[in-house]
Amino acid sequence: MSGTHSDATISRQVRELEALLEERGIVAGAALDEALDAFLAGSSPLNGARIVARAWTDPEFKERLLADGTSAVAELGYAAGGVQPQRLRVVENTDHTHNVVVCTLCSCYPVRLLGPSPSWYKSEAYRSRVVREPRAVLAEFGLVLPPETGITVWDSSAETRYMVLPLRPASADSLTEPALTGLITRNALIGTARL
Repeated sequence: MSGTHSDATISRQVRELEALLEERGIVAGAALDEALDAFLAGSSPLNGARIVARAWTDPEFKERLLADGTSAVAELGYAAGGVQPQRLRVVENTDHTHNVVVCTLCSCYPVRLLGPSPSWYKSEAYRSRVVREPRAVLAEFGLVLPPETGITVWDSSAETRYMVLPLRPASADSLTEPALTGLITRNALIGTARL
């Protein structure tokens, strides 16, 4: 999935917006840089991995996470949103169901929990194809699911972000929460990989 052209367009638009904000005196360039740096400093896939590891080891937390992701992640000191609050919905993979996340309109994504989005997530190819042919797109990521496994595609929006609760590997049953955290990848939290 290549997003080079889309990334260049987005980067140009961001630079134009920054220039307008500075030109009109709404924000100084240095202040904008500080705000972006502060926002990204706490953004990491490790945050999402910690949340999943807790869900795998604490059934009550898992229940709360699936019922109200926004409140559950707040218990651990995380927020789903960026500049404005968003609702977090966590969807669980099972033996018979696989979930994958996309934002068909742009690139809405829980940055605080998963770190900056990968370029393929923002690409037009991924955004349009995963909805129409999720099995084929997942296969391109190396994830070939059995025909009987149902695939649900979740479309993020400005108001709602999604994160996948991956299926816990059977080989990880005896691992501690910190050890489990190390197994969890960003792609598994988006649904383009299994663990």
